[in-house]
Amino acid sequence: MNLTLRQLTYFKALADAGSFGRAADACRVSQPALSMQIKELEGSLGAPVVERQARRVVLTPFGRRILDHAERVLEEMHRLEEAARWREGLAGRLAIGVIPTVAPYLLPGLLAGLRASDIALDVQVQEGKTARLMSDLMEGRLDAVILALPSGAQDVVERPLFDDRFLLAGSPARIEALGARAETLRPTEIGPSQLMLLEDGHCLTDQALEVCGRGRGHAQIHTGASSLATLSRLVSAGFGLTLMPEMSLPNEGRDLALLRFADPQPCRTIGLVRRASSPAGRWFDALATLATEAGERVIGEARGFG
Repeated sequence: MNLTLRQLTYFKALADAGSFGRAADACRVSQPALSMQIKELEGSLGAPVVERQARRVVLTPFGRRILDHAERVLEEMHRLEEAARWREGLAGRLAIGVIPTVAPYLLPGLLAGLRASDIALDVQVQEGKTARLMSDLMEGRLDAVILALPSGAQDVVERPLFDDRFLLAGSPARIEALGARAETLRPTEIGPSQLMLLEDGHCLTDQALEVCGRGRGHAQIHTGASSLATLSRLVSAGFGLTLMPEMSLPNEGRDLALLRFADPQPCRTIGLVRRASSPAGRWFDALATLATEAGERVIGEARGFG
């Protein structure tokens, strides 16, 4: 029997896609090339692994058993490649995911630090919401993710990087209307002013609701902005109040009236997450150190606001 990793990879792609055309696109090969590899796989195994129908393929009972074996083999191969890639720390290719409320502010400094550590390092960055990034991390498409902790996932290793405080933001008129109570204001005491937040799916929205002691059904909450840039423009125009993360202030806080809460100030913890099964070692420590340094520089710059 002469099975190859290419055959197993193409077979898994075919099982996931449900058609030769989509599987070929996913593998970036021609459909005839993928079809030939599947036929050779079936020839080596001595039985068909898929039923070829007009518009789709369906796994045979035998094919479902083979798929279980193929997935285990490919997962072990991925772990072997990771172990070899990270044996000397940060080297080769690094795929990082970053949530949108962190990426624009942290990435410039972090990428500069990564480039300075190894100019040959191939860094791929994916920006996305927490659920999508964690899915890609667990599927092996990302090596690590930078997000707000806790991630809520199992079988992961989480490393806190830095704390990012929340400030109350609004138009000058709205902030001034708080009066004397602004000096001792707590998030739960913001009052009936409309609270503007990002659209569902952003972990920052859940964190803001939690620190303000409000639920999603509260009459004075509006969620819909897709970015902090949009949210800050709406708030500066007088459409409500919001909680702005401190690290965003050099970019988004210039046209806002800002108010720091009384101590202890509410905050979110930004952290680095990897799969528990991925090799531990210097690469994760080095990435965490660089991300912490970049974050602390951004936070230091933001301290002049509010």
